Amino acid sequence: MLILKTDTDVRKMRLAGKIAGGALMAAKAAIAPGVSTWELDKIIESYIRSHGAIPSFKGYGGFPGSACISINNVVIHGIPSKKILLQEGDIVSVDVGAYIDGFHGDTAKTFAVGDISAEAARLMEVTENSLGEVMKLLREGVRLGDIGNAVDSYVTGFGYTTVKDFVGHGVGRALHEDPSIPNYGTPGRGLRLMKGTTVAIEPMVNAGVEDVIVDNHDGWTVRTADGKLSAHFEHTFYIDKEGFVILTDPEDN
Repeated sequence: MLILKTDTDVRKMRLAGKIAGGALMAAKAAIAPGVSTWELDKIIESYIRSHGAIPSFKGYGGFPGSACISINNVVIHGIPSKKILLQEGDIVSVDVGAYIDGFHGDTAKTFAVGDISAEAARLMEVTENSLGEVMKLLREGVRLGDIGNAVDSYVTGFGYTTVKDFVGHGVGRALHEDPSIPNYGTPGRGLRLMKGTTVAIEPMVNAGVEDVIVDNHDGWTVRTADGKLSAHFEHTFYIDKEGFVILTDPEDN
């Protein structure tokens, strides 16, 4: 099912998305060796609240942080902690949501901590580029299978795998709405996106196997099953007849 948005809804979502994107950039500016993921979380929360919004993730399903901050082999849902310090050579995925005036914005990006390995840099580049491959297709009428296949076929060409257990999603008045948007699929199959659809598309790409494990202790942290690196990029998009608008662009006016 698609939950279509009005022009007024989209204007509100652009504000939520701009705040979420700005919070992500505030985190980027603070990323350095020795900084704790708890510190990054506080920077993100302060930015969001200073702009009149609420962190979408805070308390969502019991999640304790304002953002998901995931290092190296942690795919998604890393819980911020004073005990987790960024180290030179890490890659860190920061996933941020902002809620204001009835609507959410949701965005994520993986950042380098200082100098990183060529392997890590390549994984990040391919993952971000896979989102770019999706953007080539985004317009009214595109099928979910085309979106998923664009991600999966691109990253597997570099020897990587897409996570199958977690997917993108619709976003709007609820943080997670229909439809689910897998990062794999069959071209020409699946639901068609229509004008007014707002979706969070988020490639999650592993350097090794696609399998992931959810931490039994905290019930949130998702790690690669083989301990290899993972990267994650996400934007919230509005679909129209001409193509798309990125709603989580921090530079959006």
